Amino acid sequence: MPKASHDVCDIFCFNEEKVSLLKREIKGIEQLAPLFKALADPTRLKIVYALSLDELCVCDVASIIGSSVAAASHHLRLLRSSGLARYRREGKMVFYRLADECVATILETAMRHQVHNENHS
Repeated sequence: MPKASHDVCDIFCFNEEKVSLLKREIKGIEQLAPLFKALADPTRLKIVYALSLDELCVCDVASIIGSSVAAASHHLRLLRSSGLARYRREGKMVFYRLADECVATILETAMRHQVHNENHS
């Protein structure tokens, strides 16, 4: 007889009403995957956090993340295509900012979660 796992139900049964409701609620959630995929890269996460604090030119971003301007520009284009960042040109300079405050809220919430976990470890 196989040993029972403590983190799995010993029998299979489910709440049909709850499952039906939640299946309707989660429809379309996979559309958020590109957003989280873009944020999953540590370098892009740093860029997004920096942009949540201030508008930055591509050269500023390259200096902050310690990369070439070409590498920073690549990350910024990906963030822009993911809908996380916007840019504007001013003469020979290109400045980036977050697309909206929702992204900053996601980061603030994630950081509070991290601090909470560190305090309760």
